[in-house]
Amino acid sequence: MSSFRPLQKAILFKEQLEAFQASSTYASITSYVEALNNAVVGVKLTDECAASQGITALLEVLDRVEALARETPPVDNATSRFGNPAFKTFYDKVQQVAPQLHESLPTFPSEAIPEVSGYFVESWGNRTRVDYGSGMELNFLCWLLCLERLGVVHESDHVALVIRVFWRYVQVMRTLQSTYWLEPAGSHGVWGLDDYHFLPFLFGSAQLRDHKHLRPKSIHDNEVVEEFSKDYIYFACIRFINSVKTASLRWHSPMLDDISAVKTWDKVNQGMIKMYHAEVLGKLPVIQHFLFGSILPYEGPIVPIPAGHHDDGHGHSHGDASDAHAGWHDPCGIPVPSAFAAAAEEQKRGGTRLGGPGIRPVPFD
Repeated sequence: MSSFRPLQKAILFKEQLEAFQASSTYASITSYVEALNNAVVGVKLTDECAASQGITALLEVLDRVEALARETPPVDNATSRFGNPAFKTFYDKVQQVAPQLHESLPTFPSEAIPEVSGYFVESWGNRTRVDYGSGMELNFLCWLLCLERLGVVHESDHVALVIRVFWRYVQVMRTLQSTYWLEPAGSHGVWGLDDYHFLPFLFGSAQLRDHKHLRPKSIHDNEVVEEFSKDYIYFACIRFINSVKTASLRWHSPMLDDISAVKTWDKVNQGMIKMYHAEVLGKLPVIQHFLFGSILPYEGPIVPIPAGHHDDGHGHSHGDASDAHAGWHDPCGIPVPSAFAAAAEEQKRGGTRLGGPGIRPVPFD
């Protein structure tokens, strides 16, 4: 391994994104997603699985992060439906303990802490904007990839990395989202799979690929969702969405509703992988935040930062909005209330809330 170094952003423009998509780093990430995906085909959350000492250590790290959230309650912010400022205190605590947490991992080289802990800290949300989205989720995936490269976990741990570690991460994130009312990062929450997450649906559809009875349309049967949410990530996510959004799935999650019409979970899973490439790894407003180091290096052209460019917390180039926002329409500073805040407001009013302006085409056929 080359010398470790702190992470930094490198991508500002479309040409750099295209270079990233042709790079070995991009190939490493996509290969890792597919390896984890294939590892859990037909696997239930309740199944026993092989787990190394590294898996146990990672679960302890995630428990510690959740404990920090429990120790950092939200401040009284009743007048705002947006992110709670106590999240910044929580974020600072995670950043402070990150070196110690990494030192507790088996075989982890201490000189890698500045680099690898960068992915870990950014996995929990953005401190400036008090939001969370698929870019932060990508940081967690890269953290796992780095740990595997460093020998903390192994290929034999892939099942456990998904159904134990990654699923625990999602549960901790639900705690953060509900505690601090984290805003969805970008505007994709109103049309996408989930206000915050992508990978649970990708891995969740892999679990169901060989299922003999359950079909994608089963998500509309509340009894089925309730019964199988303990075994399958996809149904657990649907159950969670139903718990915080009272309107029809058609209104607040039109893409999930569309996907439910696909005939097989295999097609759903293939479509999820294509969508992840296109809507997460292929979108400039997401990848402008991506952090590069020695383990996942940037191999594209270095472009001088233009005069007048500033990082507003989004890290976007404001010099060419047509490139930066093509196809995604990031609100660029326009806050979007969390589903938890909206649910609380709805309870106050005693009304029904509808969301979702339209339906985007999905690559499932």
